Amino acid sequence: MKVFIDVTPISSHNTGVGFYIKNLLAELYQLQTISDLQLHLIYQPGMKNWLKRNWQFPELIHSYSPFSLLPLPVRLSNLYLEIHPQGFAKYLENKLNIRGIIHGTNYTVYPYNNCAKIITIYDLTCIRHPQLVNRTAKKYPQRIKKCLQWTDIIITISESTKQDIVNFLDINPDKIFVTSLASRFSNFQFSKDLEYLEKSINYNFEQPYLLFVSTLEPRKNIVNIIKAFNYLKEKHKIPHHLLLVGRKGWDYRAIFAAIHCSPWQQQIHHLDYVNNEQLALLYKQADLFVYPSHYEGFGLPVLEAMTFGVPVVTSNLSSLPEVAGDAALLVDPEDAIAIAEAILKILNDSQLRESLSQKGRMRSQQFSWQKTAQQTLQVYQFLINQNHSEISI
Repeated sequence: MKVFIDVTPISSHNTGVGFYIKNLLAELYQLQTISDLQLHLIYQPGMKNWLKRNWQFPELIHSYSPFSLLPLPVRLSNLYLEIHPQGFAKYLENKLNIRGIIHGTNYTVYPYNNCAKIITIYDLTCIRHPQLVNRTAKKYPQRIKKCLQWTDIIITISESTKQDIVNFLDINPDKIFVTSLASRFSNFQFSKDLEYLEKSINYNFEQPYLLFVSTLEPRKNIVNIIKAFNYLKEKHKIPHHLLLVGRKGWDYRAIFAAIHCSPWQQQIHHLDYVNNEQLALLYKQADLFVYPSHYEGFGLPVLEAMTFGVPVVTSNLSSLPEVAGDAALLVDPEDAIAIAEAILKILNDSQLRESLSQKGRMRSQQFSWQKTAQQTLQVYQFLINQNHSEISI
């Protein structure tokens, strides 16, 4: 069972899609020893590296083999997808000797003739909430719909997103398979002294804090977190600071404007990239995790917080109730006061905090990257067992 996997999104600082592929690969390679799976990786250089003729594979995949370079950046191959997809696919098929299964891991798969085709769709923000995505993502719907013309199977990461794909793309649900994500911290052990780690982070840990972790962009609803924080400081004098951990994403200016306008701006802190150990410590030491996102394909930071037993306040929309189960307080993300009141309820009720902490730890144990890989392998096996010519989206 030969499977070609697109690993282009993998980078040195993986987030989002790259993080998913990295963890999936690690477990799939373990499964090769107990199954007939044969993995072959395909990688495309970024535009800047391509122009410099720097076509090196990322360090993270050096330990895997075999792998092949597709010597075009994504930006150019997407043009071929629009102009002449069949011709480009035939060229790649011959060049890379693609046979068996091709797994397009980032919303795209080419119309290869001699293999079954899988596409992973993580969420449909670009269709459900186009006002919350950047100019690049606004082009995704056209690309997805085109690729679905020749795609055999769709993989997605939650039942919520599966239902979105059925509703918004009119796809037969029997052709959509859910493979959930998992926390990177499931079996995490600190390698450094915690006091040493605290000193490596630009925050005074003597101050209690509320935590948010993700890319800073409109979809994450951070402005309403800040409004809720302002309300809690003004009306209830909570001693907590607010930590926003994550890189600046698309259209982040409104977030920093909200911070600047806050009377408590000195108690709102932004930390950019942190390594895994630093992030683990930030989760572990938080009094509460707040994540009222407008829309998520999965909502991995919620699961990561629960891994450490941190009480969670999150949205009652999209996949977030599915991930959180009964281990979090769910709120309307549009209502900043409701977010604030849920936070206050947890801070003021020690029994509730302990209950959510225990439930969160138990909930997080239901997810693992090994399980994700096993579910993915089952999709591959399903395709191999089908008559490919009869599979139709």
